[in-house]
Amino acid sequence: MLVVLYYSLCNLRNNIEYNHLVCLTGSKLGCGEGGCGSCTVMVSKYNPFRKKVIHIAVNACLAPLCSLHHTAVTTVEGIGSTTTQLHPVQERIAKAHGSQCGFCTPGIVMSVYTLLRNNPEPTMEEIEDTLQGNLCRCTGYRAILEGFSTFAK
Repeated sequence: MLVVLYYSLCNLRNNIEYNHLVCLTGSKLGCGEGGCGSCTVMVSKYNPFRKKVIHIAVNACLAPLCSLHHTAVTTVEGIGSTTTQLHPVQERIAKAHGSQCGFCTPGIVMSVYTLLRNNPEPTMEEIEDTLQGNLCRCTGYRAILEGFSTFAK
């Protein structure tokens, strides 16, 4: 999607403000301090030393727009939807009933999606480690981990 903005990007403090400006509202602003993970997006960039694209889960509330130059930012809207098709990460959290209010779900989905982009067959321990930056206040983690355990080798 090509977005042409006639708005001064210098006025935007972080990636969350930009996302809302272009109507990408899947990533949520929870704490605004990088502590809850509800704003997690995937930042991809080419690493010339490893000669491949690396993917990093980033708290969008802490990412200044200028730090994202020469990167690709993927939000939860970019991996699947009910109108096109859900991504397997989205399907599995839904089938396991790993979401109640849904506020934290986009961040959790993006954290696991980023892990799978880097490592298609993670261990259960790696999945658990990936979710350490995501806070869920209402579901608990059992259903979330059960849904994602199907990705573990």
